[in-house]
Amino acid sequence: MRIFLLSQLMLCLIFQFQANCQVTGSSVIDPFPLEITTSKTTHLIFPYGIKTVDRGSRDILAQKATGVDNILQVKAARTDFDTTNLTVITADGKLYSFLVGYSNQPLSLNIQVSSSSKDMANFADNDLNEAEIAESVQKARINTVQNVSIKDKSSHAELLLSSIFVDDDLLLYKIEFINNSALNYDIENFRFFVRDKKAPKRTAIQETEIKPLHILEDTSVVATQSSHSFVFALPKMTLPDKKYLAVQVQEKNGGRHLLLKVRNRHFLKALPIQQ
Repeated sequence: MRIFLLSQLMLCLIFQFQANCQVTGSSVIDPFPLEITTSKTTHLIFPYGIKTVDRGSRDILAQKATGVDNILQVKAARTDFDTTNLTVITADGKLYSFLVGYSNQPLSLNIQVSSSSKDMANFADNDLNEAEIAESVQKARINTVQNVSIKDKSSHAELLLSSIFVDDDLLLYKIEFINNSALNYDIENFRFFVRDKKAPKRTAIQETEIKPLHILEDTSVVATQSSHSFVFALPKMTLPDKKYLAVQVQEKNGGRHLLLKVRNRHFLKALPIQQ
């Protein structure tokens, strides 16, 4: 009788679990198998920057590669540890789960992690999704509307801001660099600052650098007798009349520096990216 009651209770629990799964639509996330060792470093290369890393135990050593956001270096802290897990969340909201075991000779040391995972993490409201930003930048690239015209020239090099688009909390800037000279223009830096229009004498100019959230196209060089188009994604902003956004380009080992001044009236001309 006691065994019968226990079996009935187990059946009820199973049915209840199945019913809850059907109601909530829950599913099981299958982890990727991963082998690591103590004497070699395994590199996991993700499509987007790494936001968080969780190790199942201290037997795993994990850190982001120096100078990059999307490569995780993984190593074993000791030999023959018990199988454990590793979880990584990337900036496009994807969750990656790994089942980690020890091997003297791992099959792979450099692993390109697929972006096909459909498991999504919800970021805080002020944390932008890199995949969505990249999509907005691509939309700006193919949009041919020109709603502003801000230029600067120096020794046959010209910088032109032709379009500003808005997409939710983003402003997207389409900038063209034209090099009509016989020399390549090697770009030292491409930077954005909020600056005061005028500063009283003997007072330091106040400026705040704004880091782009995404840059489309290589910003290292513009070849001779050619033009190059860029799209920059920055946080949405407006400015008081006493300030402007400075778009600064400096030439490496050269003097053809260029500067665009984007004022509040230009921001107000921004067009929705869907147009």
